[in-house]
Amino acid sequence: MELRQLEALIEIDERGSFSAAAAALGTVQSNVSARIARLERELATTLVDRGTGRLTEEGNTVAARARRILSEVDAAVADVASAHSEVAGTVSIGVIGTTGRWLVPQLLDAQRQYLPRVTLRIVEGTSTTLGPQLATGQLDLAVVTLPLHDDGLATSPLFDEDLVLVVGFGHPLTRVEHPIGMDVAAGLFLLLPLSGTALRDELDAAASAAGVELHAAIELDGLRTIASLVFDGYGPAILPASAVPKHLRGRFALIPVRGLGRRHVGIAVRRHGLPSAPSRSVRALLEQLVADGPLPSGLHRHE
Repeated sequence: MELRQLEALIEIDERGSFSAAAAALGTVQSNVSARIARLERELATTLVDRGTGRLTEEGNTVAARARRILSEVDAAVADVASAHSEVAGTVSIGVIGTTGRWLVPQLLDAQRQYLPRVTLRIVEGTSTTLGPQLATGQLDLAVVTLPLHDDGLATSPLFDEDLVLVVGFGHPLTRVEHPIGMDVAAGLFLLLPLSGTALRDELDAAASAAGVELHAAIELDGLRTIASLVFDGYGPAILPASAVPKHLRGRFALIPVRGLGRRHVGIAVRRHGLPSAPSRSVRALLEQLVADGPLPSGLHRHE
């Protein structure tokens, strides 16, 4: 089994055809076909459906392992390079959207100053989409909402964030005494996160403790999408404070709700395997930015 065979399999999976994989690898289609054929002979199974260009079930299993193998190879190369000079290499980071809005600019400024030979590859997503990418080696680390339910990933807290009801300034609740109770929030049709996500579990637990049930106008996976719908007038939502950027705080009210806890945000990495030197350095930089830098209103350093 050769690394170039695994690379060919991953490129076919990501690009959907032998010809596109060949173009991405800078070779010809016949070479890619030969690599996959040799890999299939060694494993005694079909990895790619030649009719559709899609991976078979066995192909998906091998591709998941291949991504992790190649990420370890890249980490080894980066570690050796960093041992003889300043830290260098590429680090792929997943970031949930509401946090990325304020944290990524700070990270880019710090990276240019302290890790100039490190290249950042930043992927925005939800915790439910970033977790699998981290597990398969597509990401080196991820900033996600905690808890993250995956035994293959290890997490550590980064910061906590107030949860608030977000409504337009013309909404009747802007004229009542604050904070409001969960019973008042339960009387609204809210834009809510999907059931089973960390934030939705937090909201449902707070409502249950108050003896009420939240009512969903719609459920979505992705807080930036929910926030965008709030800003476009589709209804109120309970959101982390950072979901409302500075330039919109003159149009929307952030109303505290009794009984709501805070959203917990942390860093996730693979539980097994040694992170590369660039990955370790970027993680330390992220933790330093949160520990020492300015935080948006409503965010709190983890105690």
